[in-house]
Amino acid sequence: MQGIKVIADDCTACGACEEVCAYDAIHVVGDIAEINEKCTLCGACVDACAFEAIEIQRKAFKGEDTAAYSGICLYAEHRNGRLASVVLEIIGAARALQKDLNEPISAILLGNGVKHLAEELISYGVDEVWLIDAPAIGDFSEDIQADLTTAIIKEKKPAVFLGGGTVIGRSLLPRVAARVKTGLTADCTELTIDGESKLLNQTRPAFGGNIMATILCENHRPQMATVRHKVMPEAEKIDGGHAGRIAEFNHIPIPEPRIEFLEFVADHTQTVNLVEADYIVSGGRGLEDPKNFALIEALADAVGGAVGASRAAVDAGWIPYSHQVGQTGKTVKPVIYLACGISGAIQHLAGIKSSDIIIAINNDPNAPIFDVAHYGIVGDLFEVVPEITRQIKESTTARKAGGLDFRP
Repeated sequence: MQGIKVIADDCTACGACEEVCAYDAIHVVGDIAEINEKCTLCGACVDACAFEAIEIQRKAFKGEDTAAYSGICLYAEHRNGRLASVVLEIIGAARALQKDLNEPISAILLGNGVKHLAEELISYGVDEVWLIDAPAIGDFSEDIQADLTTAIIKEKKPAVFLGGGTVIGRSLLPRVAARVKTGLTADCTELTIDGESKLLNQTRPAFGGNIMATILCENHRPQMATVRHKVMPEAEKIDGGHAGRIAEFNHIPIPEPRIEFLEFVADHTQTVNLVEADYIVSGGRGLEDPKNFALIEALADAVGGAVGASRAAVDAGWIPYSHQVGQTGKTVKPVIYLACGISGAIQHLAGIKSSDIIIAINNDPNAPIFDVAHYGIVGDLFEVVPEITRQIKESTTARKAGGLDFRP
């Protein structure tokens, strides 16, 4: 049973609980405090009550024998016969964790015709690849892969299990966490090992990016997290090769699919992958009209880059969500990020902070984007952007160099 109640005999109606409640959930009515449906069971009122007149009953969950788990495991996401770039970032993070844990790194690799990827994983430092390569798996099917991943985790018992904060990772890992009855921290920007407890510190932005929250999973295993793309450095191949092992799990039966995969529809609105692009030109609310994204597209085409957008532009229906950059969109790490008519909300800045160079064009000199930009142009984007595009197109040197470079 879970709930909260006020003990009438002990309540003095002092109002201390009302003052500390952040959710307007408790009020003194007459000679007693009353709690309404807004209560989140945060416990602030319990701590504030000097008379122990408020009591919370919570569900209790039995912890696991965490000593039975060891090692760092990752989900090896892939498409069209190639590892997803986020996998190299996860391997890099796992290798950093390995220095403090001194435990092996493994990878779960599932699919049809993917065995060649096992050797590639090993070359980047994975000690053991847990492989199921079978035609019945086919294209990504989250129900089949969730069942297979769960079965492997229950058998091998890794202490840590990591995946990418991608469309696939965000679909697969929550299903696995629910099956193995453990927690999951999504979109981590930092992973470290606590020196004393050896627990995984899972750090991610919270409250719209205003604070960084570090989350621990003390009593359940594995400790699960997804890694936000383009935040952590990619692993390099190990010089001289790496001795690893491939273990096939053919004894695990492949379940019948409960979800029918119809087709994969590629995004044809961009000629360059936004996440992988070296140059990104983004537009925001300052464009005033969806047709003005033509200016952004022309500049992006001139530098051989991709088109991005702020959430405001996406929410307005000016451009598809696949172009959105920011905390609720894509995290990017280009050589140059050019923000046109974007004010610089903290959620947007969270997605671009890893850029080598940020250039902002805005007619408001007090726009927050200028606080993080390496270079800023205070001016009318409808004049500045076409002029930059014109000069690039006329510059033979810039065309031969393959793009625009503002670096000194």
